[in-house]
Order: sequence, then structure tokens, then C-alpha cells
Amino acid sequence: MINVIASIHIKEGQLSEFIEIFKSNIPNVLKEKGCIKYVATIDANSGIDTQELNKNVITVIEKWESIEDLHAHLSAQHMLAYKEKVKNIVEEVSLKVLKEA
Repeated sequence: MINVIASIHIKEGQLSEFIEIFKSNIPNVLKEKGCIKYVATIDANSGIDTQELNKNVITVIEKWESIEDLHAHLSAQHMLAYKEKVKNIVEEVSLKVLKEA
């Protein structure tokens, strides 16, 4: 089992547009082989001192059966189309691919 945390930094004022594009692609991703979870989240202010808040970051939480399934996801046709749609909205993407310790 593979867990993925993707932090996507969105250009100021374009968060709603990004979320709309992202959410429209979720049904395609959930149909992929090995996809267990794929959800976009935004920061919720918890009042905890050590929490970092950023109104322009979407954190995607994913769970995949295997690394091979994750690689297939990244090259899926609907993902290539999604990347093209958001290329002028996204400033930066960082990715953590995790396995159980």
C-alpha cells in the first residue's frame, strides 16, 4: 500500500478554478486500477500553534495499491489532460510518496 501527499501551490485568486478542474477529474482517477483514495483538501484552522496555514495550497491525499499503479496514474490520459488544464494556475507541486514504517 502506498500513500501519497501532494501539495499543490495555486496562483493567488485561482483556487476556485483549480478546485473545479480537479474535482471534475476525481471520478476518472477513482476508476483507475489500484486507486483506493483520491481527495483534495484545504487547510482547516485548528488553532494549534504549530499548524501551517496557506490559503493557496491544495493538499491531495491519495492511497494506491502499488507504486506501479501510481506510475500508471501519472501517465493516464485524463491526468495528462488535467495537467494541461491547470498548467497556468499551478505555481509549484511537491510530492511525498510514503509506505508503512
